[in-house]
Amino acid sequence: METLQRILAEHPFMEGMDERCLTLMVGCASNVRFDAGKVLIREGEEASRFYLIREGKVALEVYGSHRGKITIQTLGEGDVLGWSWLIPPYRWKFTARAIEPTRAFAMDGKCLRTKAEEDYALGYDLLNRFSRIIVERLEATTLQLINVYEVPS
Repeated sequence: METLQRILAEHPFMEGMDERCLTLMVGCASNVRFDAGKVLIREGEEASRFYLIREGKVALEVYGSHRGKITIQTLGEGDVLGWSWLIPPYRWKFTARAIEPTRAFAMDGKCLRTKAEEDYALGYDLLNRFSRIIVERLEATTLQLINVYEVPS
């Protein structure tokens, strides 16, 4: 029988996570599904969750007043969507849209913040894992901005 904990443990984000921390996280997880075109998160809105993508593709977008919608990065199976739930003021920095049918685990950020405040090992583990994601997004944003604004010689 497949349990949520076993399936969640197979996601690359959870690789090497202590069993006790994984058990704490399962209590904050649910399965979700999004149709193509569905907006999962919207820039500026409250960030109260994140997603562990199981299958499908999601575009991270920002809106520029002169250029319109700019796709910063496309996420897929094994990727993590959303880090803004972890850092005050808990507001999304991007918009994310499913570009094909997508299945994911929705992780309740408020639930996890509470558990991390009570269990420092979980909090430390999450902070380490998400710091890598934040750096990856910053690098992707930088590369996209260079492509958009670089003047050809």
